Amino acid sequence: MRRVTRNLLVAIALVAVALLALGALPSYLGSGDPYYLTAEPIETDESAIDVNNVSERRYPFLTSALASDDGRSDPYLADSYGIKEWFTHTPFDEVDALTRQLPEAATDDGVRVRYEGAVYRVEVVQP
Repeated sequence: MRRVTRNLLVAIALVAVALLALGALPSYLGSGDPYYLTAEPIETDESAIDVNNVSERRYPFLTSALASDDGRSDPYLADSYGIKEWFTHTPFDEVDALTRQLPEAATDDGVRVRYEGAVYRVEVVQP
């Protein structure tokens, strides 16, 4: 193998390892403030997004908030530098995705969803 080819393969391998490390690193950066996705039941006739068939893999914070007794999801620990948000799924992403599905269901700080016949106001909070 030529020297140039070997060096190119080593460089590609190093870049691949660095990208894999960046993908795994954010899960270890959870030393910041906790954020929760809360689902509070409300009475309203306004539009709401039907979330009965949402995937737990796509909306882990929403599904854990709706399934919990206190209406609060598992915590999302933000890092101090904002790097983690680039590489991981956040509760902010879920609220934004739901808002894009039905903009009329958006509230000032969250979104209205319909789950098992009840309407909930879902928002990200920091205690």
